[in-house]
Amino acid sequence: MELPSSEEIYSLKVDDFDTAQLLTNASRQRDERGLNDVFVVDADSHHYETEAVAELLDYVEDPVMRQLSYSALGVARKSRGFPYSRVGYQDVGGRITREPLRQLEKTTADGGHRDVQLAHKRMDSMGVDVAVLLPTPMMLMGMHPQIEFEAQIAMAYNRWLTEKVLSESDRLKSLAYLPFNDPEASYRIVQEFKDVPGIVGFLITSVRHNAVHDNVYAKTYAAIQEAGKVLSFHTGYDWDDPTFGSPSRFVAVQAIGYPFYNIVHCVNWLCNAMNERFPDLDVLWMEGGLAWVLWVNQRIDSEYRMRSSEVPGLRKLPSEYLRDMYYTSQPLEAGDTYLLEQTMKAIDAGNQVIFASNYPLPDMDVPSVIWDLEFLNEKQKRNILGENARKLFKL
Repeated sequence: MELPSSEEIYSLKVDDFDTAQLLTNASRQRDERGLNDVFVVDADSHHYETEAVAELLDYVEDPVMRQLSYSALGVARKSRGFPYSRVGYQDVGGRITREPLRQLEKTTADGGHRDVQLAHKRMDSMGVDVAVLLPTPMMLMGMHPQIEFEAQIAMAYNRWLTEKVLSESDRLKSLAYLPFNDPEASYRIVQEFKDVPGIVGFLITSVRHNAVHDNVYAKTYAAIQEAGKVLSFHTGYDWDDPTFGSPSRFVAVQAIGYPFYNIVHCVNWLCNAMNERFPDLDVLWMEGGLAWVLWVNQRIDSEYRMRSSEVPGLRKLPSEYLRDMYYTSQPLEAGDTYLLEQTMKAIDAGNQVIFASNYPLPDMDVPSVIWDLEFLNEKQKRNILGENARKLFKL
């Protein structure tokens, strides 16, 4: 495979790829820190559903939508059946090669599904006992102009994932994708998958403009709460969103885009007293880092003290509801550890934060990132790396 480069002198051709070799340092850190004796759950471990799109599309119910998807797969192969754009340079102009090179990795014919083999290999390298497997290109489906397309692909993906992938490994779990643009389809998916083995909760991709407090979703939330499952919001970026029309560099979109969508949905969730309406519903906010939570904590409490009459459904400070919800660690903000320490204190990280690697995306973290935080005691580290997830996902 020819890797993209700006000059011929830097051109590079790669003939093979191995996850274990790539994660050599992660394995060394696992052994040096004794993480084999620590229960570790990776709450955000990505796979590329588009690599098995031919399998997935077989599960599309609507024959017209299925044929349109097959047509896109055959005529415009780069779309791989998911026709939407994604503007950005997340791979830093081709310098981070984990995503394209994984296509070269060899798996054994009798070793089970390819996704299972690749997931186990990276889990073993990092010392992960259980991983929550999530899609990648589908994280932008919330911006797709065809509501019915998201609904059809969501149902197909969930059925394919549970039947072809999760069924082969007790170490792999997932959050069933909710086509949030279609409230009825979302409710239907909760009813179908709430008791399916391997499904520990339900996923809403945050890159969308829906009002999460809209009453059309009430019965879906109620069904998730009744089932004792987790409701998760997984954020992302979208340079096509007019909100981010002014940044001229992707680094700006990456820095503010990921927190932005979770901030909007989280503040709406708080101000509309969703924690009071669904008091037993566990909510998990994913992949925005942690710094945004401290910012929301301060801003919303400050406004609440000045105009609490606008949010009569709240029975305590908004920040107290924030401490009732869960957050994945990735990407853990690097730099000033004092600020990170204060952020973790504010959200009771020892009980509410859950480790996530985000592998194989560019801003991935390994378990040692948590283990090496000096301001955490060993119990807090063990909680973040696995025990909080054990409790939340009922592992």
